[in-house]
Amino acid sequence: MVEERIREVFARAGAEGLLHAVPVGTWSPGEAREWSPGEARKWSPSEAREVAVGADEPVVIASIFKVLLVLEFARQAAAGQLDPRERVRVTAADRLGGWGTAGCADDVELSLRDLAFFAMSVSDNAAADLLLDRVGLDTVRLLAKELGLDRTRIVGGPRDVLDSMLSEVGAGDEREFAVRYPALPDDRKRRLAVLDPLRTNASTPRETSELLRLIWRDEAGAPEACSHVRDLMSRQAFRHRLVSGFPDDVTIAAKTGTLPGLHMEAGVVRYPDGGCYAVSVFARTHELTATRPTVDAAIGVAAAIAVDFLRSEGV
Repeated sequence: MVEERIREVFARAGAEGLLHAVPVGTWSPGEAREWSPGEARKWSPSEAREVAVGADEPVVIASIFKVLLVLEFARQAAAGQLDPRERVRVTAADRLGGWGTAGCADDVELSLRDLAFFAMSVSDNAAADLLLDRVGLDTVRLLAKELGLDRTRIVGGPRDVLDSMLSEVGAGDEREFAVRYPALPDDRKRRLAVLDPLRTNASTPRETSELLRLIWRDEAGAPEACSHVRDLMSRQAFRHRLVSGFPDDVTIAAKTGTLPGLHMEAGVVRYPDGGCYAVSVFARTHELTATRPTVDAAIGVAAAIAVDFLRSEGV
């Protein structure tokens, strides 16, 4: 049974895994092979099949929330509600550490659309916070409801998540947090709100895949907006999870998410024959570390098992 095989993959990696995979359509013959803005698409019907392993359980989505955020930005840009070329300055007060502008030593200035690029391509937390300030937290929440993602909850951006961690640990800043957090017992770390799907940005594997399906079928907004999100997801720099499970000729557009003990990625897998499949994978480990290569590899293997099953069934 495919679900049992997937559970065994995660068990061997020392993790518990949840997964949802579903077809999103098939490329018509002769259609362009790149995900690029403005590209026209035709989808052929597919059977209503899926692979589901705990697909309706609540999960922390961490940086995967940036897909919904960037979608709202792209929708507002397509509707003329904001100018994607609008300039934004990223200052020392905005930086959270990490990739992109979040780790810069000096102030930088860039456009809203470049904030979206950095938020998606390298999971830039400072860029995501500034983009969220511009498009509005309430509008992102309303977008989830509009799309029928009733179990998806957005409580805030990366700064809100960090502030909650600092507060719970009793740290005044990131440096103090870096000292206090490692000294906490593991059971205390596991009680942090950031790791609890009932108290932080959360969804389910099924709703995460549904969001991607809607985007890939131009059903999450104007085609221009959906195309923009697809393009940005195809430019993600991190290739150690979903990508690791598939052959070189398979193209993947995705978004990762990582927190201590939580490893996840959601994306759309496209085969040379045109078949496209949305896959959402969430893994939880006993060890509260942010780097686990064996778990990252298991995410890719599990996704490949799920997609291979869908393809073998003629979807």
